[in-house]
Amino acid sequence: MSDAVTLKLIEIVRADPGLVHVLRTVRELDLPDWRLVSGAVYQAVWNAKTGRPAGYGIKDYDVAYFDGSDLSYEAEDGVIKRVAAAFDEPFRSQVEVRNQARVHLWFENRFGEPYEPLGSTDEALGRFVAPTFAVGVRLEADDTITVAAPFGLEDVFAMVVRPNPNRPLAKGWARTVENARGRWPELTVVESV
Repeated sequence: MSDAVTLKLIEIVRADPGLVHVLRTVRELDLPDWRLVSGAVYQAVWNAKTGRPAGYGIKDYDVAYFDGSDLSYEAEDGVIKRVAAAFDEPFRSQVEVRNQARVHLWFENRFGEPYEPLGSTDEALGRFVAPTFAVGVRLEADDTITVAAPFGLEDVFAMVVRPNPNRPLAKGWARTVENARGRWPELTVVESV
């Protein structure tokens, strides 16, 4: 991942008021090993590249965190409620929070494929359904933005969606692609790895 591309992503994130609001609010909550991941991040790049306004097409803000100290649903639900209480609408309804330490407990029942336990939020990005989706950012205490993108940012900036080569094709792939193309018809979709 080149420094220039990373800096461009950070510039785009900083220019999106919704992203900045979510990043600042979640930073204040001090969740363990957290990142704002996936759609709101890569879609901000797509909006910048296509001249669409900041926030266009963004349906939610996915906040991932990692806390292996209590894997109960109740502990995660407590964090979800705490994060929701930190936001006013429309963000309260748009920010979705998940403890990555718990994903292996429910993933197979929901998506029909096994899911080994994770060791961190950044590790989870490598299992996302497409390299383009596997990007996360965090606003640090010193106001820098750190970026995690295990597949790099080439597909994000090229507006390419392809299956993750390290996992089976995700159930719902066609629906995911159709949904994205409906909002950004400029996308290039590569159907196989």
